[in-house]
Amino acid sequence: MSTIPVSDPPAGVHSLWRLRGYLRPYVPALVVMAAAAVGAVALSIAIPLVTRALIDGPITDRDVSGVLPLGLLALALGVLEAVLVWVRRWVQSNAVLGLETDLRRDLYARLQELSMGFHSHWQSGQLLSRATTDLSAIRRFSGFGLLFLVINILQLTVVTIVLLTMYWPLGLVVALAAVPIIWLSMRFEKAYVVVSRRVQDEQGDLATHAEEGAVGIRVIKSFGRSEHVSRRYEEAARRLQATSMDKVRLSARFWTFLEVIPNLAVVVVLLLGAIGVGRGALTPGELVAFITLLLSLVWPVSSLGVILAMAQEAMTAAARILEIFDTEPDIVGGTRTIAEPRGHLRFERVDFAFPDAPDEPVLRGVDLDLRPGETVAVVGATGAGKTALTALVPRLHDVTAGRVTLDGVDVRELDLGHLRRLVATAFEEPTLFSMSARENVTLGRADASDEDVESALQVAQAGFVHDLPWGLDTRIGEQGMALSGGQRQRLALARAVLVRPEVLVLDDTLSALDVHTEKLVEQALASVLGSTTALVVAHRASTVMLADKVALLQGGTITHVGQHRELLETVPAYRELLAADADPAEVPGVVA
Repeated sequence: MSTIPVSDPPAGVHSLWRLRGYLRPYVPALVVMAAAAVGAVALSIAIPLVTRALIDGPITDRDVSGVLPLGLLALALGVLEAVLVWVRRWVQSNAVLGLETDLRRDLYARLQELSMGFHSHWQSGQLLSRATTDLSAIRRFSGFGLLFLVINILQLTVVTIVLLTMYWPLGLVVALAAVPIIWLSMRFEKAYVVVSRRVQDEQGDLATHAEEGAVGIRVIKSFGRSEHVSRRYEEAARRLQATSMDKVRLSARFWTFLEVIPNLAVVVVLLLGAIGVGRGALTPGELVAFITLLLSLVWPVSSLGVILAMAQEAMTAAARILEIFDTEPDIVGGTRTIAEPRGHLRFERVDFAFPDAPDEPVLRGVDLDLRPGETVAVVGATGAGKTALTALVPRLHDVTAGRVTLDGVDVRELDLGHLRRLVATAFEEPTLFSMSARENVTLGRADASDEDVESALQVAQAGFVHDLPWGLDTRIGEQGMALSGGQRQRLALARAVLVRPEVLVLDDTLSALDVHTEKLVEQALASVLGSTTALVVAHRASTVMLADKVALLQGGTITHVGQHRELLETVPAYRELLAADADPAEVPGVVA
């Protein structure tokens, strides 16, 4: 099931209307498009009228000399109509692709602004479908459907008026044919908007299954669950197929009626027109012009189904995209900056609970003071709240109560960009991107020199990148799956070190390293920690010993703060946590 709002916002014209601001930069192009389209419609109406004059004039009078001028006039009008169609399409392509690009840019920027809470509740496939399928639906309607919806209605109206003026009994037949079309269109719109939303949501679900299957392929294969995962994907695909077939059947019924009605109108007009010519109420030229004009309405009427379907898909897509635009970021930056940052980090009576579980606090009354240049290790059992504590520093989450300060300034008052330049974080589960190793390392500092990059790689013991096929320029693949867990952690650590932050947050960053590599990293990291305030989540005694002091986190509260050996001697809970990894000599009571 998709992780979307329980009550879907209604899709309608208002959804597209709210996106009208994206058309403003292209108003001149839209004016040219509209003028070219209206001109083409006018010419398509003028050509049959010239044909009428040609038949009722020179041809009826057997005046050969009069045929050539009118024939050339009809040809010139046809060529001019083709030129106007070309102009419309050329201008239209630039404007519509520009609109889609602008929308895509703002949607991506909005996704970057939204908090971790938002992203944890939305499936990535649903967001992906909005950024691809839904934007394409809006582009198709903006570039084709909207223009032709207006032009076709204009053409239907003008041609019907011309037909009524030319011979009102036949014009009345054409006008009456519009009644069932309007009725059917209204019914079609109500049903189609529902099924269209279901299809687009199920496309998002299917995209999620596909992404999870690709990203988690190692786990799937290692547990022998390929068949199970394939079955889930197949079920989602079948569900989408069934809903899509409902959509196709609904469209097919509507389009069939739209094809039948104008053809029946043509048959009736031919019959009544022939009778009118026989009685002298209608000239042969008028009948030919009438039939030609009527046939020119077949495409606008038959295309109405496609255009209305496109409109409904675009309105649904707009509503789905507006769900993201309408979501207010939980974390908004302030305006303050720190002119001369020192890196003094404090947690003052900090409480924290996740938004979806406000009554289940993860942290309660946390007090912790990290002086500039000091390294503090946070030790605690699984679920004690260590990762939540580290996430509060760069404001991936915000405190529920209390405050976190940097050099005496509440981090909520700081400009977000400024704060995140001062704080660098390396996570236990590092995220690497489908780009080169160099681009991954320099993500937080694009202007870093080769010497700086090499120094960061040495600190993180990530020299293995030089053994890759193209060295630092090797693309490491999506999620860095081509690398081992330890290699990914070391690249992420190099990325954090390269930034040269005032505050370095390491969330169990060395957990995937073997003991030998960890020792090398710790030795090199000691030089970095000497000049940087560091908050280090640790499980191993060897990592804890890098710190100037240790904070024991139990049940969301820091119960003890002190030096490593002091806590080993006086706090049994601390000794028990480190007993499995510490040297027996460091842990009293543990026998080798």
